[in-house]
Order: sequence, then C-alpha cells, then structure tokens
Amino acid sequence: MKLNFVTVDVFTDRQFGGNPLAVVTNARGLSTERMQAIAAEFNLAETTFVLPPRDPAHTAEVRIFTPKAEMPFAGHPNVGTAFVLARAGECYGRPVSGDRLVFEEKAGLVNMDISRENGIVVATRLAAPVPLSFGEEISPGIVVQACSLKPEDLKLDIHPPRVASCGAPLLFVELKSREALRSAAPRPEVFARELPRERVVGIHLYVQAAEGGIDIQTRMFAPEHGIPEDPATGGANVALIGLLAHHRPEADLVLTKAIGQGFDMGRPSLLEAAAEKKGGKVTATYIGGRCVPMMSGIIDLA
Repeated sequence: MKLNFVTVDVFTDRQFGGNPLAVVTNARGLSTERMQAIAAEFNLAETTFVLPPRDPAHTAEVRIFTPKAEMPFAGHPNVGTAFVLARAGECYGRPVSGDRLVFEEKAGLVNMDISRENGIVVATRLAAPVPLSFGEEISPGIVVQACSLKPEDLKLDIHPPRVASCGAPLLFVELKSREALRSAAPRPEVFARELPRERVVGIHLYVQAAEGGIDIQTRMFAPEHGIPEDPATGGANVALIGLLAHHRPEADLVLTKAIGQGFDMGRPSLLEAAAEKKGGKVTATYIGGRCVPMMSGIIDLA
C-alpha cells in the first residue's frame, strides 16, 4: 500500500519556521493503529490523515494524531491540511476550489477560509468547531512545578490557571513578564503525575507583552502527548483569544491579536487570532496564518 504525504511549515512565511505538519492525503483504508504508528514515525507535533467525507457536501474527513494519541481537534493541523488540499486542487478525485473548505472531525465540522495572493494559496483560517467552554481551575502550585517557574511569575488577577477549550482542553496560565515565559521549562514527571492527557492536552503559558508587531507571546508544553514543546498551537490560541475576550468588560466586541509562539525554541510562528463577543458571550473564535510547503513523498507500507 502506497501512501502519499506532504509536509508543510505552518504559521510562518518561510521554510524551517513555524510548526511542521505531515499530511497523508490518501489515508482511506488505514486502521487507527496504523495511523498512530505513522504519526509516531513522523514524530512531529501532529500528523493528519485525509479520508473521503462522510457527507459529499464537505471537503474531507480529517483525523489528527500526535506521536502518542488522537486529537478530536487541533489548530495547526487544520490550517496546514487546508493549505495542502487547496494547493492540490483535488481530494479523492473531487475538485477542491473556492475560498471555503469544510472538514469532518471528531470535535465537529471545521470551516476553513482560504487566502490567495496572485492566485496562489498562501494562508488559511479556521473557525473553532465548538464554542468556548471552561473547565476546572488548577492549583498555581502544580503549574509552578510543571513548568519550572516561581510563584511570583504567575499573573493571577484576571483569571487563575484554568482549563478552557474550543475543541481541545488546555490549561491557560498568564505570566507577568516575557522573562518568566522565556525561563519556563516542562517537567514531564509532574505532567505525568498531575496533568495526564485524559485531564488536559497540555499547559499554554502566555504573556501580554507587545514586541515587533506581536501582541502576545505564548509557549505550550504537552509531554504526555509526546510534545515537549509545540512551536505553534492553533487549538490553544483559538481558545486563548476567546478567553481574553470573555474577560474584557465590553458586552459586544471583536477582538483581534497577533500571537507569537515558538520564538524561544528557534521556530518562530505568527498566528492571527480573532474572537466575536455579543451580549456578554463569546460567540465565535478564529485562528489562521500563512504556510509554506516543505517536502513530499511516499510511504510504502508492507
């Protein structure tokens, strides 16, 4: 069985930046176990597997795997997969055209917008498949241990460390300074003991410190998913923009932010985030960015 794959760097305008993604474009017939094994072989933050849609009105079914587990939804895999299929112009013999794709995923339908320059696909943007929701609050002490921080590094006046989700639950923690964010380092033994992947995907640290046209800098640690640090996490940042809008005093708001991630690990990424708030409730969240193609090839399965 021969599988075609493409790799792209996501949330960047240059090769060797952003977050790498592998996209297997003809995964029909693969078992879940084979998909997981292939994702572990690529050993990227995520690998996607493109299947024919269950509903012909949609573009494709997309399954997303980290090296250790399947994800119901994630951001950079959707942005990169939409980029690959829009550039290819077809999926299982059906044309892929226009400025809107729809993916079927375990979290629900994911709507993707396509951006072109001079007729060439350069960027995509997703709308989160489910509304922003909140989960448990988690002790600052656990965060300090898990991320090698000091208690005074945490900024707790707006919200405590809290789980939020737009399809993938993460723990959101605001820090006081760019220096604190830069100093953070994951401790896998603490994640394994306190934050197993059944509880949260990982910890998303952020600081609202504008620099170089970027409004917010973030880092995401998910060692229980085989991701010590992620260069760009669309699923986290699409919830983060909703979290920020939720805590703003305005009842009606369109909030946009440029979010940087991966700068402290040599994979600078730029994510464009937006949230809509009406009547005091966050009603929609979006994340998008540019992509660049890297590699293509064949997996020759015995």
